[in-house]
Amino acid sequence: MKSQIRRTFSDFFFEYETPRQVLVRNKRVAVVCRIIQMGVLAYIIGWVFMYEKGYQVVDTAIGSVFTKMKGVAFTNISKKERIWDVADYVFPEQGDSSFVVMTNYIATVGQKQDKCPELPDGKNTCNSDADCDEGKYKRHMTGRCIKNTSTCEIYSWCPVEDDRKIPDPPVLLTAENYTLFIKNSITFPQFNVVRSNLVESVNQSYINKCLYHPQTDPLCPIFRLGDIVERSGFSFSEIARVGGAIGVLIDWDCNLDLSVRQCKPNYEFYGLYGTGKNGDKEDKPSLGYNFRYAKYYVENGEERRTLMKVFGVRIDIIVHGQAGKFDIIPTLTAIGSGVGIFGVATVVCDMLLLYLVPKRNFYKNMKFKNTEILEEKPALPQSKTERDLSKE
Repeated sequence: MKSQIRRTFSDFFFEYETPRQVLVRNKRVAVVCRIIQMGVLAYIIGWVFMYEKGYQVVDTAIGSVFTKMKGVAFTNISKKERIWDVADYVFPEQGDSSFVVMTNYIATVGQKQDKCPELPDGKNTCNSDADCDEGKYKRHMTGRCIKNTSTCEIYSWCPVEDDRKIPDPPVLLTAENYTLFIKNSITFPQFNVVRSNLVESVNQSYINKCLYHPQTDPLCPIFRLGDIVERSGFSFSEIARVGGAIGVLIDWDCNLDLSVRQCKPNYEFYGLYGTGKNGDKEDKPSLGYNFRYAKYYVENGEERRTLMKVFGVRIDIIVHGQAGKFDIIPTLTAIGSGVGIFGVATVVCDMLLLYLVPKRNFYKNMKFKNTEILEEKPALPQSKTERDLSKE
């Protein structure tokens, strides 16, 4: 028993087994095998290592964004001149990565809480007081039908807002010449690398005179609002009239096997919501972007307000960052998976040899060795006569 156990362990530790190789001289099968192997090799080198950089470990960036708008607009509406600066047309306060630049508005001046008829827009008509249920939802009705407007009287901020006609051209059409300064900082915590979009070549003298252009000034952090809208695919004159949303993507794709100075941002612009860029005239609901806010004041001891319905360009700045650096573990993993894929060539060629080529039976006999185990019949015990004869 001990010798059997010893022999088993000896065979396990000191013997090596390898499969038998059969050399097949078949040109067609050999060419198919080499083509598959070359395809696998091209995939591993070209896609896995060069394009996907499968030899690198990857980290995702953590980033922050600061913004600053600049520009002044002048309007003369009903002989009332006004200057609009940043504090008037940017919502909310500057510095956020998501904000709205006002380009058009409808102002309802001098509203106070009172009773007044609803807007005669054809949606809230009445013929008698019975059509104006007191306390009806949406607006608090008094129960009276005003004959000269054929609308119900309501408790509200009066006069009610009339937003049926949007100013065209937009009131602040000159907003296309506003400039946006973006300051972005990112960090790759796994590699302890911190970068800013104000890279080494972007100094104060350069910022004072540059304006972003994808070919001539791709690293300039100052953008003209009209250029942002146009590069997103929208028409500024149309989006300024009804509003819309623009996405500014700051993309960092860094290869830290090279110098960290090569880690630079790339800016892309996308139209997220607006009037469309293909001139589609189909009547779509709720196009554009708008919101309301009010300025409150007291006049003759009575609270009043100016209601502003604002149309504008909403800017959403999105930061996406990814960095890779060589690491032995993903490298070995990529190589191991590539070696495993090489087995596809063997499987395909074996199928050709065993099932498709004319001499497939011959190849089966060469590849597989069949053996038969003969069953041993148990020996019967000898009789006494047989034992005596064997002794003689």
